[in-house]
Amino acid sequence: MKPFARVLFAVLALAMGGAHAQLSSPMGPGGAVPAGTGAGVHSPNSPFAPIKERADVLPWSVLTTVKTKNEKNRLLPVFPADVQALNKKTQRIQGFMMPLEPGEKQKHFLLSSVPLTCSFCVPGGPESMVEVKTKTPVKYSLEVVVVEGQFAVLHDDPYGLYYRITDAVAVK
Repeated sequence: MKPFARVLFAVLALAMGGAHAQLSSPMGPGGAVPAGTGAGVHSPNSPFAPIKERADVLPWSVLTTVKTKNEKNRLLPVFPADVQALNKKTQRIQGFMMPLEPGEKQKHFLLSSVPLTCSFCVPGGPESMVEVKTKTPVKYSLEVVVVEGQFAVLHDDPYGLYYRITDAVAVK
């Protein structure tokens, strides 16, 4: 892995590890989580249009149903049965590219449910990102990207990620 990717993964692991619980669960009055807020939720103030739901892609609303448990001072995912059933199957997902290396074309990147609005900020927790490894490079875009490949549900990823797609190809 190249140094830039290592640094980004380290930042993501830190952000998703200790701070994930606070980031993904903003408490409102009386301990209630306000709808439409928190990490991985598209801000109405964003200059980018939100992702339009498509019937032919796995919706983020399914991936974000994951819960977490604290085990031996680590925050681990607890996936519902419908998410676990996606493991090792071909899936299509759409999102905003977060490059892990410099360059116009990317073979290894993260897809996020919301756009990256700050190059130093993680836009959401691990439930709102998918690591993507493609067969052939994909041109970087600020627009929504759709990829299809072998989907993996990650129970104990060393970088704190929950999902990965390998052998991916870009689709329209």
